[in-house]
Amino acid sequence: MAFNPDFDLFQLPEEYRELRSAIRQIAEEQIAPHAAEVDADERFPEEALKALNESGFNAVHVPDEFGGQGADSLAAVIVIEEVARVCGSSSLIPAVNKLGTMGLILAGSDELKAKVLPDIAEGGLASYALTEREAGSDAGGMKTKAVRDGDEWVLNGSKCFITNGSRATWVTVMAVTDPEAGSRGISAFMVHKDDPGFRVGGLEHKLGIKGSPTAELYFEDCRIPADRMIGEEGTGFKTALQTLDHTRPTIGAQALGIAQGAFDAAVEYVKERKQFGKPIAAFQNTQFTLADMKMKIDAARLMIYTAASNAERGVAEDGGKLGLMAAGSKAFASDIAMEVTLDAIQLLGGYGYTRDFPVERMMRDAKITQIYEGTNQICRMVMGRQILT
Repeated sequence: MAFNPDFDLFQLPEEYRELRSAIRQIAEEQIAPHAAEVDADERFPEEALKALNESGFNAVHVPDEFGGQGADSLAAVIVIEEVARVCGSSSLIPAVNKLGTMGLILAGSDELKAKVLPDIAEGGLASYALTEREAGSDAGGMKTKAVRDGDEWVLNGSKCFITNGSRATWVTVMAVTDPEAGSRGISAFMVHKDDPGFRVGGLEHKLGIKGSPTAELYFEDCRIPADRMIGEEGTGFKTALQTLDHTRPTIGAQALGIAQGAFDAAVEYVKERKQFGKPIAAFQNTQFTLADMKMKIDAARLMIYTAASNAERGVAEDGGKLGLMAAGSKAFASDIAMEVTLDAIQLLGGYGYTRDFPVERMMRDAKITQIYEGTNQICRMVMGRQILT
């Protein structure tokens, strides 16, 4: 962010402000009108996918040499924030496209990038398969295995809670290649939806983000070419951790957008709703609640933007650790999203509890941001360890 002496305040450079304006217009005109229906019908947001694909906002992070826009991490979080402001489910299109390809971008060969990234830039979806039924926060305890067979790897196992897993063209899959080496025996692979032995199982029925399918994935003697490994054998867990330094801020951006959307709805409502002969916005307790909501959102935005900007540079400017910044921004923003959406429901009273207004959906959507890409408890553990080392 740049210092503007004419206005004595910090603000985004003009290109980011223009980006926000462009994606906000698309979100409000083409995504927001379908958000309630997407949630109620638990269907994939096809309208959002079409709008994001046509505008190039579906995967802005893909380098331009592979057909993308080559946008930096700050631009990516702005896009996610603005889509989440109107529809949490739809924001997972750009967010998970980044999650599902970040490891490849960081550690993959140019040949593998050239095979995968143009598909995503042209409208395909990526996904990321790390979690298993018995390996959630303890990702190093995964059981999915990959065995070398000549010029192929053969995968066997399953993954669960995979966001957009049933719609993905390409999936980054973590699997054990050396059972005796612990986390150093985990490798990363790119699996295509048409690979033999790959199968999508059932979908989860969830509290929120109902328009984003959360799938179980099965690998039954799933054969993939040997050159689909990301990086060197045994580096998959390291790649996964590096990925999170870049993608935890995107979940923070999703949470931030949801919080902003709920705040905007609450402000609009309290100006119109009258009690005791005047708008409830005139009451001091309403104003204090709005002030607290605003402060929290602004603080979260600064943390998210700072983490995203530093992740792009590869180092924290003050010598700090990227993992600490990424985990902290994600945990803080998602906690704020829960607080703000609950406050918004309270301000709307009984109406806030109904589907006639979007804040109850936003509250349900916000909850998952405290859980995925590292629960907020795990994020605090990451922070604590890095603070002390």
